[in-house]
Amino acid sequence: MSEPTPRPRAPHVAVIGDGDPRGPEAHRILEWAEEVGQLLARGGAVVITGGLGGVMRAASRGAQGAGGATIGILPGADAAEANEFVTIPIASGLGVVRNLVVVTAADSVVAVGGRHGTLSEIGMALRMGRQVVTLSSWRVESDHRIGGPRVHRARDPREAAAMALRLATAGADPPD
Repeated sequence: MSEPTPRPRAPHVAVIGDGDPRGPEAHRILEWAEEVGQLLARGGAVVITGGLGGVMRAASRGAQGAGGATIGILPGADAAEANEFVTIPIASGLGVVRNLVVVTAADSVVAVGGRHGTLSEIGMALRMGRQVVTLSSWRVESDHRIGGPRVHRARDPREAAAMALRLATAGADPPD
């Protein structure tokens, strides 16, 4: 009897950002997050988020609208807390520590907008060997001389999704 041929796994891309964007840029940030989710799903990626509102909900809505799968890694112990566009809710019970699970479960990460929680996720993603694409998010300089993962800036959702897909399929770098 022959062994079944393993199917290649779809790239997993985390979309991170503010759970409740406010201010004059909030509407644009949510539109961009939805478009990023949609483009990632069309590119064959599974979209991972923190499963709640704001950027997480918008990215999940875009991905689900394009027929893609969405995973929500929730901070609480109740899967029912997930937004309505999460296909697979995972109740972690870890609070903000679940941010480490979100970025580690992904092959690459897209940050759309965001505040300090997003900045911490960017740092964790880099530490865990994940490439990060930012779109209207934190300006983080990464030292190209040391090698390893870095922060890539995108100008629009199309560029962000294309970069994230390319980086996801290239594979993650091991954590240092």
